[in-house]
Amino acid sequence: MKQAISHVVNAILNLRITDIWGEGTACASDSKKFGAWDQNLMTEWHIRYRGRGVMIYWHVEKNSTCIYSQLKSCSSSEVAAMIEGLLRHCTNMEVEKNYVDTHGQSEVAFAFCHLLGFQLMPRFKNIHSQKLYRPESGMTDAYPQLQPILTRPINWELIRQQYDQMIKYATALRLGTAETEAILKRFTRNSSYPTYRALSELGKAIKTIFLCKKRNP
Repeated sequence: MKQAISHVVNAILNLRITDIWGEGTACASDSKKFGAWDQNLMTEWHIRYRGRGVMIYWHVEKNSTCIYSQLKSCSSSEVAAMIEGLLRHCTNMEVEKNYVDTHGQSEVAFAFCHLLGFQLMPRFKNIHSQKLYRPESGMTDAYPQLQPILTRPINWELIRQQYDQMIKYATALRLGTAETEAILKRFTRNSSYPTYRALSELGKAIKTIFLCKKRNP
């Protein structure tokens, strides 16, 4: 079935005239809850939408063609589903940017997307409360107009120390030797894990760059 879908999507992409449809390097991803019987092993109670069911997570390119879909439980990570779709869509589309809502992003997601060569483009519901991380220490008085939204400096030394480990995990995701959901759950259970903290630091830096571009296009 996935091969058939891939052939159909590729045929649609190949028939498009670039001058009219554009290059097609961006997609958006999101999930939708569907009700399901309790006997379904993946059925769970959804805390936001209320009621039992399952989630379908779609990746749709900007001209409304679905390049990947996946069945997931209500409690599984949308961040993991987002990364999985970017890596496993099995079409000829060269994805460079992926748009998500607030639930489809995290600082670790920013880090992994950066390491994997994708630009994460979230739509923040609470963008007014986001903080910008300082590029380095000793800049307490710099950017006086931004003081209310500035916070601590990025720990670049931690990123440098854990760089090889971060690349190892990113490579495992790209090659499919480790599941995205399993890696994120491992980090969530132990937030003091050095590689997790380094990924979080890298994600904070990439997220700060994104927010600066967002606020000052």
